[in-house]
Amino acid sequence: MALTLTALAAPAQGQSRTASPAAERAALPAGDGWAAESGSTTGGRDATADHVYTVTTWAEFRAALSAAEDNPSVIRVKGTLDALSDSVGNPLTCKDYEAKGYSFEQYLADYDPAVWGYDEEVSGEQEDLRAASAKLQGAQVKVNVPANTTIVGVGRNARILGGSLQVRDVDNVIIRNLTFEDAFDCFPQWDPTDGAYGEWNSEYDNLVLYGSTHVWVDHNTFTDGRHPDSEQPYYFGRLYQQHDGELDVVRGADLVTVSWNVFKEHDKTILIGNSDSLTAVDRGKLRVTLHHNQFKNLKERAPRVRFGQVDAYNNHYVVQKSGYGYSFGIGFESKLVAEKNAFTVPKGVGLGQILKKWSDAPVTTSGNVVNGKPVDLLAVHNAEIPEETLRPDAGWTPVLRASVDDPRAVPGLVDGGAGAGKLH
Repeated sequence: MALTLTALAAPAQGQSRTASPAAERAALPAGDGWAAESGSTTGGRDATADHVYTVTTWAEFRAALSAAEDNPSVIRVKGTLDALSDSVGNPLTCKDYEAKGYSFEQYLADYDPAVWGYDEEVSGEQEDLRAASAKLQGAQVKVNVPANTTIVGVGRNARILGGSLQVRDVDNVIIRNLTFEDAFDCFPQWDPTDGAYGEWNSEYDNLVLYGSTHVWVDHNTFTDGRHPDSEQPYYFGRLYQQHDGELDVVRGADLVTVSWNVFKEHDKTILIGNSDSLTAVDRGKLRVTLHHNQFKNLKERAPRVRFGQVDAYNNHYVVQKSGYGYSFGIGFESKLVAEKNAFTVPKGVGLGQILKKWSDAPVTTSGNVVNGKPVDLLAVHNAEIPEETLRPDAGWTPVLRASVDDPRAVPGLVDGGAGAGKLH
């Protein structure tokens, strides 16, 4: 199926018109993390000419994803694709998705804890209209990625703004050289029963791997960008949270490699496994490798793990001075191996916070350095937070590692080479 696209303007000096042939046709190298297990991850490497698309708008991107139809395909992203834009690229706002009769001011009035209380979840007309509005936005900003597809950014400035890519129940996908910015929810839900004082909960992760296998996520940047949490208002005394996660690996997703990405300035960063109750779906799955990624100024979940055999090595964690929760979340039946990572931690932040116990599960930590010096993360955690004592030894030894660097060299290597625009 051919796709007619708008002609492209001449590239800026020093910027290639298309992604390099090597980048757009690349397959995951042998042995490079879990996505190299049980077959290979080739994405659209074998795409024929009629399944290579260059897109410059969100509408063109959606059309290309539809046209791919699981055939080996390459989708080149040029410039900014704004998910909140119409068919010709004109910007839209949250107002464009409000269901008739919805009023945020009325929503606040109806569900003010002084009126509604904290004992039951919100319901009624304004909640129904909020949900209807959210459904309209979701239909606009969420797109499904088909099997056997490579999505690759052109040059240094390819960006997906406000969009949520869903890699759902497919095999063999590669996503490279893109900046994922600000997948924000226009219509967060107030849940007075979430915690002691309620919380605002949002939808839309930048990238969701749901029940999919053989996925390689490489040289991308994930950020809140134009709407940082620090600039968000508070309602009912709680942050009006319009962001969910940057990357979710859930519902039986398996054989994933996440390499040379930047995850920055976010709260709930990477979730691997989203419920303790999904034993039948997730046990034996959720095998993920994270290497040579930069995690900078994040609150939590880098990653938070349930069930999966997760190998996190040679990553650089740049911890923020205030608002830091944890990096590695140890969850139900998780088997996390965290080795040879580098942490840059400011004074006043306890190193015991790097690990967080959510459930009783073993964890392997070895060869990690903090501010250039070796630190036994498990021993420090158990000494500083004895009420959350963790057990050693995740019970397996990773072998799918393309290369392993001295952790003292990791900050320089990762900071210089990770993220969108640094793909060679």
